[in-house]
Amino acid sequence: MALQPLPDYPWDAMVPFAARARAHPDGIADLSIGSPVDPTPEVVRSALAAATDAHAYPTTAGTPALREAIVDWFARRRSVPRLTVDEVLPSIGSKELVALLPFMVGVGPGDVIVHPRAAYPTYAIGAALAGADAVASDDPSEWPENTRLVWLNSPGNPDGRVLDVDELRRAVGRARELGALIIDDECYAELGWARGWDATPIPSILDPRVTDGDTSGILAIYSLSKQSNMAGYRAAFAAGCATTIARLLNVRKHAGLMLPGPLQAAMIAALGDDQHVVDQKALYQARRDVLLPALEAAGFRVDRSEAGLYLWATEDRDAWDSIGRLADLGILAGPGSFYGDFYPQHVRLSLTATDERISSAAERLRESVAGG
Repeated sequence: MALQPLPDYPWDAMVPFAARARAHPDGIADLSIGSPVDPTPEVVRSALAAATDAHAYPTTAGTPALREAIVDWFARRRSVPRLTVDEVLPSIGSKELVALLPFMVGVGPGDVIVHPRAAYPTYAIGAALAGADAVASDDPSEWPENTRLVWLNSPGNPDGRVLDVDELRRAVGRARELGALIIDDECYAELGWARGWDATPIPSILDPRVTDGDTSGILAIYSLSKQSNMAGYRAAFAAGCATTIARLLNVRKHAGLMLPGPLQAAMIAALGDDQHVVDQKALYQARRDVLLPALEAAGFRVDRSEAGLYLWATEDRDAWDSIGRLADLGILAGPGSFYGDFYPQHVRLSLTATDERISSAAERLRESVAGG
């Protein structure tokens, strides 16, 4: 099957709004893309520097030390004990894994891939690359009989929605009825804010309370981009169903998809150090505490957003009108239409800007109300 035409890259539509925002006297406060701005932790950079004598090919499966680090991290941070090194696999960031995984596991024409209603666009792109049909649904009872792969995203991008243990169990149960692989994209799991998730760990789909000890047909994927400011490292991994991990590993070996050796060493350092994650979460919490009340004071309602790096907000009018209003304040956000067809009145604002830019955006929002 030949690759079918893909949609235009949506962020190209933001160019004129970015120009309007840059024209603000105090410059742009770019809250559109969730790209980290804080430094990569020193423990990670030191590990990378020490591993630069990388004369041999890296292994696609990851070094034994990296695989053990992933296993240990799942047990320590995600309440997922008893994984083995054969149930984990590093990847070159999570986006390529999301995009290519349907093709790698044999999903194709006539099959359905389910993803959330408010969704990271790459889930649908992965369906297109495989020639499958994408269906947006948050209700397992709606999933079609020909569903072969289900994407969950908890906490969600863009809406920050968290699925609790009961919701994850229901999704897993339905996927198993359908004979579908189910995958939870969990890359914001260390960043819980509200509805109790500030104090209670966000559950993994691999949690024994969800799986009853059986991870067959279930995967979790995770990225260090958010928790460790390693977006430029392209450091991620999958874990769970041993059969699916083995298939992914075989395909990736043939395709030469292997994480560079120095980056594997950096991942080991990041996974072994919890303090930098705590420190980074505190930075995002402080930024959220500044931006959220300013948005609400300016007439926005913030929905969900109990975890993750974004505020999912609406003025109950067309999102492009809100994007224009924000751009005139020098603030760049993302329209809800980039994340599916169900939220045309929402905008997404990222917490991944400096303290100064977040404070400036908040002040502009407050002044827009005071000025009438």
